[in-house]
Amino acid sequence: MGVEIHPTAIVAKGAELADGVGVGPYSIIGEHVKIGPRTQVLAHVVIEGHTTLGADCTVRNFANLGGPPHHTAYKGEPTELRIGDRNKLWEHVTMHIGTPDGGGVTQVGDDGMYMATSHVGHDCEVGDNVILAHSATLGGHVHVGDFVMVSGLAAVHQYCRIGRYAFIGGLAAVTKDVIPYGLVWGNHAHLEGLNLVGLKRRNFSRETISELRSAYRLMFAEEGTFQERLADAAETYGSAAAVMEIIDFIRADASRPLCLPEREV
Repeated sequence: MGVEIHPTAIVAKGAELADGVGVGPYSIIGEHVKIGPRTQVLAHVVIEGHTTLGADCTVRNFANLGGPPHHTAYKGEPTELRIGDRNKLWEHVTMHIGTPDGGGVTQVGDDGMYMATSHVGHDCEVGDNVILAHSATLGGHVHVGDFVMVSGLAAVHQYCRIGRYAFIGGLAAVTKDVIPYGLVWGNHAHLEGLNLVGLKRRNFSRETISELRSAYRLMFAEEGTFQERLADAAETYGSAAAVMEIIDFIRADASRPLCLPEREV
């Protein structure tokens, strides 16, 4: 199959391009870049730094991958950006390498869609099947679980955790952690409920959705303290894996603020 490089593209000596890779007009590939089989890099793309891009990806015009982090302490260290397989990166997407103090790696999983002008900041850990809609932004050190949807113009503050299957509404400003399966909205974002549309689209069973809804009402009711309600939910729904995922997520880092409902559920 070979590698197809447009005559106007610049591919630095040392770059590793696997079989079937295509590099379009005026794109620039740096010397420390590795690109997996059959990935297509279209026109005017810059891939720099120590960046690894997986197989069967598409990177559209004017994207910039592997640029230096927006961090005042970064001094040019050889940190990394690792992007998995089968991702679609649209126009003007930016993803930055990590920082030494943040672990040194920005990690993006497989099968994601990153729409135009979306951004993944330094030291983020992004799961599989994630969608960032137009102009969605992840600040540095954000952890995003699998199957998360971040809607257009939403911004997630640095160090926030977004649990699996969560949905971030358009224009939301997320400054606190979002539970798995949760739906948040607003500026600043508050917990609006469960991501029921997403759960149904992902073929979660009626039983699982019913357990999640009942546990959600228990955990975020007004009676008792939050820790008491959390313990009650764990005792009542201890055999429900999805419910326990929420509880384990909350308990994993008690120092982090949590998106909560604005009103009684």
